[in-house]
Amino acid sequence: MVGDGHSLAEEAIRRLKAMILSGELAPGERLPVERELAARLGISRGSLREAVRALALVGVLRTRRGDGTYVTSLEPGLLLEATGMVAELLQENSAVWLLEVRRMLEPGATALAAARMSPEEISGLQECLERLEQAPGVEELVAADDEFHARIAGAAGNPVLSSLLHGLAGRTLRARLWRGVSDQKTLERTRLGHRAIFQAIERRDPELARAAAASHIAEVEDWFRNSQQEPT
Repeated sequence: MVGDGHSLAEEAIRRLKAMILSGELAPGERLPVERELAARLGISRGSLREAVRALALVGVLRTRRGDGTYVTSLEPGLLLEATGMVAELLQENSAVWLLEVRRMLEPGATALAAARMSPEEISGLQECLERLEQAPGVEELVAADDEFHARIAGAAGNPVLSSLLHGLAGRTLRARLWRGVSDQKTLERTRLGHRAIFQAIERRDPELARAAAASHIAEVEDWFRNSQQEPT
């Protein structure tokens, strides 16, 4: 019986998704009342409620108390929020996997930013870099580091890519914090790595920017791999 109920809920999710994909339910539109919608989809009200809860968890639907359930804007940043939650729940030894994914994605985003950043965005990135280089401690360095990479990802002009990278930031932020606390000598190398990325972007050289970002992230990943192998 549990399996049957699960299958019914999955079918309800599938049918709701089909309505959204077809445009029958548009972004921002309120769902019909439960009884009417369940009848239209040919499912039970219980299965419909399960489907609504599941789609709300991943940012597709949003329930407003006393006002009904709405389709969200379906913007990438909203739909990919769950990526960040999943990343946060991974175990400590899984952080290196996130760094591998970041190494695949972030150099491409940096190359796009080098081609697309406006003069104002480059100026803002430089100010962020200066805060990073002058950071008095590890926490301030990590905060500036996160902002630096977020500015680059945002300037890439691809909201899906930007949202995916943002989803990885929570976990890798703690990895960088541990890195800084464990090995103070890496702080200067981190600053130099960011300076190389900025200079490549400032020169409008996408391939140099890609290489600088790949080198920077590979260094973090290599340190983290080595730190996991050290005896505690």
